[in-house]
Amino acid sequence: MRRRQLVGAGLALACAAPFTVHSQDFPDRPIKIVQGFAAGGNADTIARVVSTEMSKGLGQPFVVEAQTGAGGTIAAATVARAKPDGYTLLLATGGHAVAGALYGKLGYQTVSDFQMISTITYFPFLLVVRADSPYRSLTELLAAARADARSLSYGSAGIGSTHHLAGELLVKSAKVELLHVPYRGDAASVTALLGGEVPLIVAPPTAVMANIKAGKLKALATTGAQRWAAMPELPTVAEQGVAGYDVRSWAGFMAPAGTPRPVVERLRAETLKALQVPGVRARLEDMGGEARASTPEEMTAMVSSELKKWTAVVNEAQIPKQ
Repeated sequence: MRRRQLVGAGLALACAAPFTVHSQDFPDRPIKIVQGFAAGGNADTIARVVSTEMSKGLGQPFVVEAQTGAGGTIAAATVARAKPDGYTLLLATGGHAVAGALYGKLGYQTVSDFQMISTITYFPFLLVVRADSPYRSLTELLAAARADARSLSYGSAGIGSTHHLAGELLVKSAKVELLHVPYRGDAASVTALLGGEVPLIVAPPTAVMANIKAGKLKALATTGAQRWAAMPELPTVAEQGVAGYDVRSWAGFMAPAGTPRPVVERLRAETLKALQVPGVRARLEDMGGEARASTPEEMTAMVSSELKKWTAVVNEAQIPKQ
């Protein structure tokens, strides 16, 4: 019996040894980052900017691959099924938690099928009206909505987008009625606002800043809990009477669940180093974001909280499961 136990223990160690050595040697080949949106878009750019810097410390190149469709869930499913060795990562965005709340059958679990590595950046959305709008503040717009229920609408980048759910959370939190008008992407919603089709849109800074600077559009509020550094004079939604309102999109790295902790820590350390490089921080700020790393545990808690928040919004707004 003693001999059998020793043989069994030896086999277990032999099986574990290659994985341990692999973790110590990581990385010894290129690393792939999968992201779920169009090449050249925000997610793609974030992945490339940060990974280019990370490759210097890791000594291996990164390959960024776009697997578009279904709100980023195709890319997420690919990574969830990948070998948990640190060579296939997901550049996840705020839509990851939204998709978990909105889609009935994903083929993966939003939190437990992933090993979080670190957040990269956070950025708010803006509530924007035309420059000639009669509403000078969000407080005035919400007062008008309360005075005449369903008299006002807001546009977003589409049904089930984070923009849409940010609007529905505003409706819920401010106890007003606003009609949602979905468009196909940010560019279409901005065009609709400029053309007077809707009085208000929810949009990321990158989609509206050019028109704000040109004097064609006006921001009424930023959706984050704190004021946005790029527009410090712009009050938050919470400051205008909607207590507790906080919506920020984010981006961060995830790996498949079961990725060895030494590999996770190596990737996290290089992410943190990259985010301390002035050029990387400046590039993220140009995109409207704030560079911010996290521990794996902090990121797990954040994604779990976001999933819970958006599930409640989807259920209360009775948004059909996709």
